[in-house]
Amino acid sequence: MKLKGSQIIVETLIEQGATTVFGYPGGQVIDIYDALYMAQERITHIITAHEQGAAHAADGYARSTGKVGVVIATSGPGATNLVTGIATAYLDSIPLVAITGNVPNSLIGRDSFQEVDITGVTMPITKHNFLVKRVEDLADTIREAFHIAKSGRPGPVLVDIPKDVQNALYEYTPADMVQRDIVPTCTEASIAAAVEMIRSAKKPYIYVGGGAISDDATAEIEALAEKIDAPIGCTMMGISAIPTSNPRFLGMEGMHGHYASSIGQNEADLIITAGCRFSDRGTGNTAKYARNAKIIHIDIDASELCKNVRAELGITGSMKDILQKITDAIEPQTHPEWMARVAELVQTTKELEKQNPDELTPFTAIDALAEMTDKDTIIATDVGQHQMWVAQHYPFETPRTFISSGGLGTMGFGLGAAIGAATATGRKTVLVTGDGSFGMNLNELATAVTNQTPVVIFIMNNGVLGMVRQWQTLFYDKHYSNTTLARKTDFVKLAEAFGLPGYRAMNMTQLKEILPKAFAETGPVLIDCAIDCDAFVLPMLPPGGSIDDIIVDPASM
Repeated sequence: MKLKGSQIIVETLIEQGATTVFGYPGGQVIDIYDALYMAQERITHIITAHEQGAAHAADGYARSTGKVGVVIATSGPGATNLVTGIATAYLDSIPLVAITGNVPNSLIGRDSFQEVDITGVTMPITKHNFLVKRVEDLADTIREAFHIAKSGRPGPVLVDIPKDVQNALYEYTPADMVQRDIVPTCTEASIAAAVEMIRSAKKPYIYVGGGAISDDATAEIEALAEKIDAPIGCTMMGISAIPTSNPRFLGMEGMHGHYASSIGQNEADLIITAGCRFSDRGTGNTAKYARNAKIIHIDIDASELCKNVRAELGITGSMKDILQKITDAIEPQTHPEWMARVAELVQTTKELEKQNPDELTPFTAIDALAEMTDKDTIIATDVGQHQMWVAQHYPFETPRTFISSGGLGTMGFGLGAAIGAATATGRKTVLVTGDGSFGMNLNELATAVTNQTPVVIFIMNNGVLGMVRQWQTLFYDKHYSNTTLARKTDFVKLAEAFGLPGYRAMNMTQLKEILPKAFAETGPVLIDCAIDCDAFVLPMLPPGGSIDDIIVDPASM
């Protein structure tokens, strides 16, 4: 049957499994929104307060489910408002399809009202993008966008559609949902080489990144660790891949990693890396990174092998498949002296992180939050000190329950992402944020209230831009240039103005009284929790430093 291009867009989205999309209407997508109106019983659209919030919501939807998130925006400023969200998804390998409207083909290149070359703008931050100039190509282009977004290393794809293409009539022929490309099988020689390296190791260490979550490789990682008697550490993006309760799991390593995880990795003689890209926040000074270790680097993206850190063995393919083959091929190993050393490091970590449970600190606040949640509760964060405290201390047990901007470090990401995750799963989602990050996109409170999205917003409010201020304290002689916010915003009153309940906690007694009330709410709720502006994220590797420079006590500097 013949349909308008706008109807073909919506039918193809439904065909490809999209049940919820996020966006904001405008002149060059009004036809798409008319088609969404006519299909509202088959696909849900959630309007956000700003296109950036819509992009982050689609991102959170994708992170929490593994499905492709979809966001729609009009031309010009609508499209450019997506850029930060698209870049966030790109740096963290999140499958996203962004659909933007554009001026008619006849006006492209004429500086028309709200015309922007959005394919040119987003070329560096998408896996691929398309400008669809013919209605005949529309359905297949959207299908290809979904295929690219979820195949191989996932990522965002943008489809820009001129208004005349949306209005043109063409025959729509339904098709099946596109599938991910089959990942090529690794060679037997690669597996044999990995096995031989593991056999020779005295101090093996397994290092897990976000790719392990994308490939659902939790069971395979745990099985390999048991068989070769090795501890497990992770990048920030790898958090939730391994249950915190697993006794072999040491937590996040790197600039703000756990002491045991970072020191353990530095002392290892073999690092088995699954789905990590060895970013600068994970390695510090690469010339001094893991100097005594050989590296096996497993990744679905061959371009990551030896890009940042030299690996003795690089294997491209599926985490699940490769780890399973290595586990099957190697006989059980034991490393009692190494695991005894790891146990010492774990004990030191516990001593460094010890807190007075009656004092309101970042860690005791997170402990109190954790008492209200279960293993399937999704925890989203913004970016800053609060993000690192959650990464260090929250007891994650289930994959895809930690949602945070890693590669781009996007302040303002959290609320939109939490809304997307709660919408996707139907489960209560907790956003841990800071007053600085929250101020960037707090307009999305309107979205949460309108949809009664079950989001608990927990603001760690220290009145400053905490992470930058920490650097200024440690490395810039306490020159607090523009990091003391001194804002007069009352977040509790702000919440009430938006239409959601707000609570304030100034001490641990108040926090423990407030939390049960807040979690009893069925819709969104906000908690403003006072945190000391001099609370630091520790340990810390100085920028450009190495494990040799690790800071565990600022007073010692």
